[in-house]
Amino acid sequence: MASVSKEIYLDWYKNMLLWRKFEEKAAAMYIQQKIRGFLHLYNGQEAVLAGCSHAINSEVDKMITAYRCHVHPIAMGLDPKYVMAELFGKSTGCSNGKGGSMHMFSKEHNFFGGHGIVGGQIPLGAGIAFADQYNENKAVTLCFMGDGAVRQGSLHETFNMAMNHKLPVVFICENNGYAMGTSVERTANHSEIWKLGLGYEMPCRPVEGMKPEVVFKEVKKAVDRARKGLGPSFLEIKTYRYKGHSMSDAQHYRTKEEVAKYKNQDPIDYVLDILYKKKFLKEKDVEEIVNDVKSKVQECVDFAENSPFPKPEDLFKGIYQGDYNFLKE
Repeated sequence: MASVSKEIYLDWYKNMLLWRKFEEKAAAMYIQQKIRGFLHLYNGQEAVLAGCSHAINSEVDKMITAYRCHVHPIAMGLDPKYVMAELFGKSTGCSNGKGGSMHMFSKEHNFFGGHGIVGGQIPLGAGIAFADQYNENKAVTLCFMGDGAVRQGSLHETFNMAMNHKLPVVFICENNGYAMGTSVERTANHSEIWKLGLGYEMPCRPVEGMKPEVVFKEVKKAVDRARKGLGPSFLEIKTYRYKGHSMSDAQHYRTKEEVAKYKNQDPIDYVLDILYKKKFLKEKDVEEIVNDVKSKVQECVDFAENSPFPKPEDLFKGIYQGDYNFLKE
């Protein structure tokens, strides 16, 4: 495996810690009823996004995902305060307070959602890649999905089209073991999701998803391949979520012992251990990073709380394009 620099390990640690603390604060705000509706947390899966974000060029490459989408736009460069404001339903949010937890969006940062329909983002990811191919942008799209979404018919139609047109897209299944509360083993008669690509002769493979450098290596190969015009790839990145499917999940489908087993593989602790072993960081440095992250997250909350709610007259703003006949008085 190619060596990873001190700067990248530091970046991974700072980013993953920010994402974790951000999600923990969001959960606390949900309990205080400052965040309403659904809330799907990313805790435990951070190594997937950390590795992916270093494998692309965020200036030109695109990203699209499902509804566990709070930290993906942050990884693409969006200030996290706009994500927190969106969670609060405020007009300063990245979707103007109308999207909420499941519909983050930032065209300026090449992040195209945040999609609440299971599997709905899969054909859209191929469509974004098709547009880039048509416009000769030399850009690649990362299209994320969960292990439940791969059971949707839209995946097969999209895989077929993507291979036919050799689209510059990397399909990434973040397999955290459960489709809501249904285990992978119960959703199909096979558990090796990556093999779904074989039917389309699409390059596909499983990837260990708790170590960011492993993710980085495999995603980088797929991205480079797509950028050369050689077509799509499908990666099953095996990870684990530490929290429930959403805040209302009682988690009766798994044991505390199972969760504890995977918490021993925490990607943040893993990277921090490397930083210590390589003498890249001292305890004093870590303390400063942790305090900086906590301050940043609190700034996000303060920004969200002090932001206004959308105005009633803006109800249809950003929903329909131009003059929509049925909205005329």
